Amino acid sequence: MQTMIFAHRGASNYAPENTMPAFELAYQMEAEGIETDVQLTKDGIPVLIHDEDVRRTTNGRGFIIDHRLEELLNLDAGAYFAPKFKGTRILTLDQFLEWACDKPLHLNLELKNNKIAYEEIEIKVLDAIRNYNVKKRTTISSFNPESVKRMRQLDQTLDVALLRSRKHPNLVGYAKELGASSLHVKHTLLTPSLVRACKAANLQLRVYTVNRTILIKKCLKLACSGIITDVPDKAHHIRNNFK
Repeated sequence: MQTMIFAHRGASNYAPENTMPAFELAYQMEAEGIETDVQLTKDGIPVLIHDEDVRRTTNGRGFIIDHRLEELLNLDAGAYFAPKFKGTRILTLDQFLEWACDKPLHLNLELKNNKIAYEEIEIKVLDAIRNYNVKKRTTISSFNPESVKRMRQLDQTLDVALLRSRKHPNLVGYAKELGASSLHVKHTLLTPSLVRACKAANLQLRVYTVNRTILIKKCLKLACSGIITDVPDKAHHIRNNFK
């Protein structure tokens, strides 16, 4: 099976991250998957944004958890990136899933609950992917080990990934102990021995954030399950010409 290309927050090198322009562009670039980030509003609605604070990617201020959905939808989430994206809005998880449900895309929903313990975020996201009938092609990932365990307890067949950026003496064993079926690691952790251990343990191994040519080729050579990249067009081109 060839290495799958996931667009990191959409085609985020070319359009505002986690927005519809970035997702549309990733789809046009023939990414097989889209990775995006989920947080909860003050009124408990799942929305797609990476930072816990809106300052970096919108014209607003404050934490997601301190804003109601109506307030967040009035923010501009595109002008910071380029003038032509002015007026781009934050998306709800429902809006994204409605767009994605009829497209042949694998979805990677990262729960941003390693800093803020959003109450019932696992249940809300699981309910949403079930409602849109995309569970079989969705991976739920988190840096929060307790969240990984909760998600596995909620659903025994869902693909659940542990995210990891730091070394661990037995990372594969740790992931399996938590109930993960996949492991998503920072590119600095990728080694041939990790690839072998994941295959032996039947863990899908996906690597982030893979933008440089040398790193893309490394992931292809090691036959990783997937790469998560800001430049899906570049990754697609390299994979097509990789020998």
